[in-house]
Amino acid sequence: MINSHRRHLLAASIAAAALLPRVASAATPQTVSGGRAPLAPTPPMGWNSWNSFATTITEAQSLENARIMARQLLPSGYNVFTVDIQWYEPNANGYEYRKDAELTMDEYGRLLPAPNRFPSAKNGAGFKALAEQIHRMGMKFGIHIMRGIPRQAVRMNTPILGSRFRAQDIADTGSICTWNGDMYGVDMTKPGAQEYYNSIFKMYASWGVDFIKMDDLSRPYDKNWREIEAAHKAIQASGRAITLSLSPGETDLKWASHVPHYAQMWRISDDFWDEWKMLKEQFQRLEDWNPHMGENAWPDADMLPLGRLALGNRDTNLTPDEQQTLMTLWSIARSPLIMGGDLRHLDAKTLALLTNPEVLAVNQKSHGNQPHRADAGTRIWSARPNGANGGQYLALFNTQDTPVEIVFDLSRLNLGDKTVALRDLWMRKDLAPARGAIRQTLAPHGSAMLRLAA
Repeated sequence: MINSHRRHLLAASIAAAALLPRVASAATPQTVSGGRAPLAPTPPMGWNSWNSFATTITEAQSLENARIMARQLLPSGYNVFTVDIQWYEPNANGYEYRKDAELTMDEYGRLLPAPNRFPSAKNGAGFKALAEQIHRMGMKFGIHIMRGIPRQAVRMNTPILGSRFRAQDIADTGSICTWNGDMYGVDMTKPGAQEYYNSIFKMYASWGVDFIKMDDLSRPYDKNWREIEAAHKAIQASGRAITLSLSPGETDLKWASHVPHYAQMWRISDDFWDEWKMLKEQFQRLEDWNPHMGENAWPDADMLPLGRLALGNRDTNLTPDEQQTLMTLWSIARSPLIMGGDLRHLDAKTLALLTNPEVLAVNQKSHGNQPHRADAGTRIWSARPNGANGGQYLALFNTQDTPVEIVFDLSRLNLGDKTVALRDLWMRKDLAPARGAIRQTLAPHGSAMLRLAA
């Protein structure tokens, strides 16, 4: 049963906490320095360039997408615009990483946007001009970074700004990313290590960065937690409110009592793409992480691979039913909603899927979100709307390859003796009232999102 499974996970997390390194003493995940408001009171919503541009996005393409985002998605709450990996590599060309690629870097070993791709970054100006344009559109600006210090900086033994140490003094050359050869880890026991992280986050703050997706951190967490804490400290020292997103997963549940104190989002899986098998696997991960989800602490099921993807070569492989299931699951489980498709090819159906206000309210304005015991081949979640009107949300999923009728006994929500009004949030229309049980026939890989009112 799911409830007993969740209790087991929570107990295991509490037991493991005694063995973990120090964490913030407060029961609530951290706010920005000075006790200001949480950085992510609701799941972040936005757009990221990876699914559609891989390593190749340019300033011109960024602005094209940002303008569409501001016009089409910002009114629905999508407000974080993020340039993903390799913005510092002049000749990046696809989804593969180039061994020993030349990187754009300053004299202190800090990576800078490649001016041939981001012309406003010339003369060391960084992303300041691009961030200002994004801000003028009413949105936040985000970037992707890798854990560690550039190997190029270590070869050149560049000085660490704010210290008397150099790159070779802090680099852990045995700590490397298995899939990207740009960086070495930073040995946080060495003098100058925190100063290095302070120096890069101070630079990002000066550019106007609001959101950082930091990669090669969440897995393996037990080897990287010191650099996670270093990034958090550097953000606090930067003087700017910067949301921190950790990637990639699967984050180890043993660290569930640690990660919410240092990041606002953390990945619960490896890269998620538009394959039903991958989507089906996310159900269990979101159930496992659900006890640790809350304000300023969002388990991240990854981006939404919808619309035009893969350098413009194809549209999403998810069927319409699977696309709705994706949005239903991310919403009821309150995962961040980060669109990955090329917005220059945003079609009406995808736009409607992304901007349904009644579904987005489940993601942004609900509480008590929880999975329920379900028959094999089905999944069931419920939640409560915020506010005084009460009621219940109910999400039903068919993970089988054939149609199924789900019968949900309303006594499981303490509504067994009441007639309840039903509203289909995807169709945005009222259904016939129900008493005793709700019956829904779902297509293969299909879903329903209902609002119940007694």
